[in-house]
Amino acid sequence: MSQPVQPPNQPQQPYGQPVDGNPYAGGPGQGAPSAPTGNPYGQQPPAPTGNPFAGQQPGQGAPFGGGAPFTPAPPARNSVLLGVAVALGAAIVAGILYGVIAGSIEREVGYAAVGVGFLVGFAASKVGGSNPAVIAASAVFSIGAVYVGQLIGISMILADVAQIPFSEVVGDHFDAVTKAWSQEADFMTYLFLGLGAVAAVGGAKKAG
Repeated sequence: MSQPVQPPNQPQQPYGQPVDGNPYAGGPGQGAPSAPTGNPYGQQPPAPTGNPFAGQQPGQGAPFGGGAPFTPAPPARNSVLLGVAVALGAAIVAGILYGVIAGSIEREVGYAAVGVGFLVGFAASKVGGSNPAVIAASAVFSIGAVYVGQLIGISMILADVAQIPFSEVVGDHFDAVTKAWSQEADFMTYLFLGLGAVAAVGGAKKAG
């Protein structure tokens, strides 16, 4: 006696039968769908904050590569007036030193005059740049520094000869000092003045 034939292609349940009462269990070869967490915003991406760089970690560079997006401009060079002021201050200091050296050895030294000019020009141009006004001021102040140094040297010699204090010679007999300079001035005296000016121009170009 034959068995009853089952009808072909019986419909199957799309998600399989529930397993142990779990309605979300999938069929064979299928993963179970994730259960809802109860937080409707759990899977949403973070909302934009309006700051395009907010998501970067500390230490990261700009979004287009390189370092900071804007490089600060280099500081501007100091003004011409500051360079002239430095030239004047350097001339005063160098002139005093030159005078002390000349008065101590009772003679002038050409290298010392060159050193005075070079120091004045170099210091002024280092601060004020290679501006022609700074170079010209350095040359003029160098001539004055050498001249003041010569007067200081003569004052030291006169104070030593007259056995009186140096301050008294400068304060009470300065006219005698300038008169002595005029009488003793020769070609070498003016040459030293010129050397100071030339050295100042050289020092300014060296610094610039």
